Amino acid sequence: MPITDHPRAAVLFDVDGTLVDSSYLHTLAWWQSFRQAGLDMPMASIHRSVGMGGDKLLDHLLPDRDRDGDDALTASQAAVFATYWPALRRTDGARELLVQCHDVGLAVALASSAHGRDLEMLRAAIDADAYLHAATSSADAEESKPQPDILVAALEAVGVAAADAVYVGDSVWDIKAAAKLGIPTVAVTCGGTSEAELRDAGAAEVYENPRALLANLAGSAIGKLAARSR
Repeated sequence: MPITDHPRAAVLFDVDGTLVDSSYLHTLAWWQSFRQAGLDMPMASIHRSVGMGGDKLLDHLLPDRDRDGDDALTASQAAVFATYWPALRRTDGARELLVQCHDVGLAVALASSAHGRDLEMLRAAIDADAYLHAATSSADAEESKPQPDILVAALEAVGVAAADAVYVGDSVWDIKAAAKLGIPTVAVTCGGTSEAELRDAGAAEVYENPRALLANLAGSAIGKLAARSR
């Protein structure tokens, strides 16, 4: 089915860990940022917090910190993560999944809270801009995940109601954000969170990666949404 100018339904995608294999790169970048600040934070704790915005991640990991150091921590993390840009790779099947969602008539939006240059690099790794209706960045949301602001911005960008959307993400924070809007989340484990954790958080379905979701697209929540919106 060729895509229309005004799709009646949308699939929103998280980017880091979902479409780009970057969750552990973010973990390393935060770990190095903490070490540079003299903070010894276990990588496992950091990884379980990746998926939140940086402000929420710091609140989660360092609730009693001196907040005067927040800007230095986030700037340090961003600088370290930038050194990993050449290593960014899309997850298996990511581009093909976006193409197929586009081709079945759904609006396709990246619901990312990445900062400008990071988002450019992530989009370059995915290499599917021709199939996107919209892409958000940190500038589009007042609050980061697990608050739903970035999803609201993506829905507004494509002109679709939350009741006519599905979200694809890899973290429990993605699922919590989508749940606040009543949007079902199709989760993938390629970001490093287990199927059990994703299901406990409320994921409607769980797949290993975008390739596995693509192979089951017709019977998935995305396929059912596309059929319903025709």
